[in-house]
Amino acid sequence: MSGKREIREVAITGTGSYLPDRVLTNFDLEKMVDTSDEWIRTMTGISERHIAAADQAASDLAIEASRRAIETADIDPNKIRLVIDTTVTPDFPFPATASIIQDKLGLKAGAFDIEAGCSGFVYGLATAYSFIASGVYDNILLVSVSVLSKITDWTDRSTCVLLGDGAGAMILSASGEMGIYPHFDLGSDGKDPTVLWMPAGGSRQPATAQTVADGLHYLKMNGPDVFKFAVRAIVESSKRTMARCGLVPEDIDLVIPHQANSRIIEAAYRRMDIPQEKFYQILHKIANPSDASIPIALDHAVRHGVLVKDMTVLLPSFGAGLSWASCVLRWILEPKER
Repeated sequence: MSGKREIREVAITGTGSYLPDRVLTNFDLEKMVDTSDEWIRTMTGISERHIAAADQAASDLAIEASRRAIETADIDPNKIRLVIDTTVTPDFPFPATASIIQDKLGLKAGAFDIEAGCSGFVYGLATAYSFIASGVYDNILLVSVSVLSKITDWTDRSTCVLLGDGAGAMILSASGEMGIYPHFDLGSDGKDPTVLWMPAGGSRQPATAQTVADGLHYLKMNGPDVFKFAVRAIVESSKRTMARCGLVPEDIDLVIPHQANSRIIEAAYRRMDIPQEKFYQILHKIANPSDASIPIALDHAVRHGVLVKDMTVLLPSFGAGLSWASCVLRWILEPKER
């Protein structure tokens, strides 16, 4: 025996999402910082965002989204053998938030976290795909979660208007037909981590009373640099992925990009020869929940009948690192009652 394993097809068999109950509108923000509803909508496309309760951590949101994904996949939880969580706001530096999710769901599975900024979901998808395609596991729970409100400086109008909380989850399974193209474009340019980062709390600058007083545990961002990088990353990564998949822009039925800023998305589609109406956006309702944005939007598209069987779907993302990632799905699920 050669010991070689057959490369198997992989598909998404169920999706779920969860948004916290509290909604913070642009009009609410007008009372908190020097900004306006008109400015926020014009510059970002955002009208409101969901904010986790004081007693809600990342795992709490992730568990709700995961339960919904398990339900829609109609899978025996005992058949899920691995949990992958992607997040920049874990419950704790360690243990992995995935371990908490695994325990609370009662799964007999391995568990680990991935941290790749807002690109984390596609990094997680590539990881889950590889485990299943190679025959290591048959079914994996992938969940992406964000509680950015916990690391947001609510006096900084340049960042607080952009961010939101939420979780998106999916079950990936070995399949008789291709549901995910076997080509992922993952990349990183780490020469200047200060473009988008949280300065303190790690081994480079451990937490002290002074770092807390100086607000160094909040997210910091150089907006103009992120904007320029994001547009370039989405366009170039998407083109590479489509080429590797043997696809042209006309083959793409739907684009679900990282939901960061409507102006970034607009600048991207102008350079990609894909019509605006194919770019699916719900950021006006959810703002930017980091790596959870794509799976939340994807679940929303499924539930509202926008993403249907036989569609070809492009998922481009970018984030801290600076990182980027993209891939293509072939949606094979029949519509289900929710």
